[in-house]
Amino acid sequence: MSLNRRHFIGAGALAAGAGLALGASSVASAAVSGKTFNWKMTNAYAPGSPFYVQGPGSPTDFCKRVEEMSGGRLKIQHFAAGELIPALEGFDAVSSGMVEMNAANAFFWAGKIPAAQFFTAVPFGMNTQGMNAWLYNGGGLKLWEELYEPHGLVPMPMGNTGTQMTGWFRQPLETVDSLKGLKMRIAGLAGKVYSELGVAVRLLPGGEIFPALERGVIDAAEFVGPYQDRRMGLHKAAKNYYTTGWHEPTNVTELIINKQAWDSLPADLQAIVRFCAQACNTDSWSWCDAVNAEAMQDLVNNQGVIARPLPDDIIKRLHEVTNDTLSSMAASDPATKKVYEHFFAFRKQYISWASVGEKAFMNIGMGEA
Repeated sequence: MSLNRRHFIGAGALAAGAGLALGASSVASAAVSGKTFNWKMTNAYAPGSPFYVQGPGSPTDFCKRVEEMSGGRLKIQHFAAGELIPALEGFDAVSSGMVEMNAANAFFWAGKIPAAQFFTAVPFGMNTQGMNAWLYNGGGLKLWEELYEPHGLVPMPMGNTGTQMTGWFRQPLETVDSLKGLKMRIAGLAGKVYSELGVAVRLLPGGEIFPALERGVIDAAEFVGPYQDRRMGLHKAAKNYYTTGWHEPTNVTELIINKQAWDSLPADLQAIVRFCAQACNTDSWSWCDAVNAEAMQDLVNNQGVIARPLPDDIIKRLHEVTNDTLSSMAASDPATKKVYEHFFAFRKQYISWASVGEKAFMNIGMGEA
């Protein structure tokens, strides 16, 4: 009887101790989940830039969504380029922990991580549907995370312009030889391809493109698409507007987060960040499609712009040089090789479906505008 009583008391004490421990754990969890986080986000683009800074699906829209969905538990203060740090120092600022987040494009970090370019746009790669399929459900995002992990960063897509225009040219393009000697503003992998064809590539910030094109410092320029290009006045400096989207059939806005800061967030706030980033990825793309449709009509009908596809022989040569350029990149860097092979294996599979579904509808179902 005494033994049973002692056993009962001991068991009760253990239960009470466990209960206190559980209670303390619950209180601690509640305290963590109720904690307020105040973060900073920098940006590679200038104050007021549509899509890149403000508007539907933009970084400032993302910050607002996160604060609202989290009930104010995660507040993110946004700084456009130059407001806290220079435009292209976001990678280092987030990696060092100076700020928690940065919005830009992964191809800006090509000098640090050559394979990063695959997570913005790949010439003759995939359209936005294919890119999203690869990132979210084809293993692309996992590769991106592995690539950035040594730098203490967590990447994810947060926006997309959709297909971009080839660009503005002061003189018409007739053959491949028309490219030789041209001075052109263009970023990313396409710049490497153009340089192989004799183009003098210039990487200028957005605000410097129009004056350079107007004064003849450059002969051609690529920025985004009809809405953004019209806003910058590029149609006033050149009238030949070429398309195909060969160089950027999609263009992903990158959100990078300091890994230590990310790990400090409770699981529900991490989920909110991912959800808001994915929502902005979709919303920004749909906004671009809506405003580009109106802008293109205006440019052609009212602004004297001549819009046309690149000549077939130029496209063929660009494709050949692109294949050689990407293959050389893959051969020179193991990380790039891994991403390159994964990307193009998925692309082959995706195109087999897109040719049956999307392409058939675009060619037959939609018809002419």
